Amino acid sequence: MAALVLGLVAFVGNNKTVEISVDGQASDVQTFGGTVEDVLERAGVSVEPADQVTPALGSEVGDGARIEVLTAKTVDITLDGAGHTVQTTGSTVEDLVSELRVSAASAVSASFDTSLAGLDRDLSITTPKTVTLLVDGGSREHSTTARNVGELLEEAGVRLGTSDRVSAPAQAAVVDGMVLKVTRLSADGEETVTEAVPFETVEAPNADLPEGERKVTREGVPGEKVSVFRVVTVDGREASRTLVTSSVTREPVAEEVAVGTKKRPAAASGSAPAGGAWAALAQCESGGNWHINSGNGYYGGLQFSASSWLGAGGGKYAPVASDATPAQQIEIAENLRASGGWGHWPSCAAKLGLL
Repeated sequence: MAALVLGLVAFVGNNKTVEISVDGQASDVQTFGGTVEDVLERAGVSVEPADQVTPALGSEVGDGARIEVLTAKTVDITLDGAGHTVQTTGSTVEDLVSELRVSAASAVSASFDTSLAGLDRDLSITTPKTVTLLVDGGSREHSTTARNVGELLEEAGVRLGTSDRVSAPAQAAVVDGMVLKVTRLSADGEETVTEAVPFETVEAPNADLPEGERKVTREGVPGEKVSVFRVVTVDGREASRTLVTSSVTREPVAEEVAVGTKKRPAAASGSAPAGGAWAALAQCESGGNWHINSGNGYYGGLQFSASSWLGAGGGKYAPVASDATPAQQIEIAENLRASGGWGHWPSCAAKLGLL
């Protein structure tokens, strides 16, 4: 009788009521288990290593205790383009994002309050990244959760023309610190250029003009050519041009020049026409050689210095007097005489009685 009483007391003392909650579903059980692990085993609750059990499996259990079991779930995720399989004891997408310790500003393919048990596809998570955009001559930083370059450009409001180029393909994954350059390429522009067509000079011998003299009998007129070019620009700067059409809209008119062939008296020695004060003066100054250049700084039949020749207007005929015709030299000499008299040739003018 005493043994029976002692057994009854032990039975009553070891029996306890424990609440077991499995993923939020709670139930009360009567158990003789001493530890959490014993209680769960007697209750038929299977626990995997990844499950979360509170208190720990080895903890002692008293009457009225509560044991919470959160079973681990296997979730397939794509994180920044890379596939992963993770186990979590969280119940919602928000719980999983928190466990993964990714930014709360990440782009997630399901709302944060979505139950993980209700997911019917992989969960895609894209973390924020900072990229540098080089576009339209400027540089700017842009924070984005776009998965690829195409989405990034659309998000940043960068519109691409049909010929524009991007430094990375549209499907390339966006990575933190990426530098993306957009090159604007335009091949639609055309430019019309009008330019002069030079005229030719046609010489014809003329027996009425003294030998060595030239006379323009018809002025030359430049023509006109119109060309159309297709211009390619890169970021607003011309990179190449291709000729599309070219046509002469006005033909040039050739210049006609008469070249004297009439022999001069004593032309072989280069003397001036016979007679007159200028011929006598040239005979005294240069021996009558109108084209003499002896290297003494004076030129031609009337021995002009280079400065006096140019100052009196001789440059319209030749750089120095010896390269001009006798008639041209006399014309310039008349200009000198008009401003200073025969004194420009003091010695010979005095010999000839011109002073």
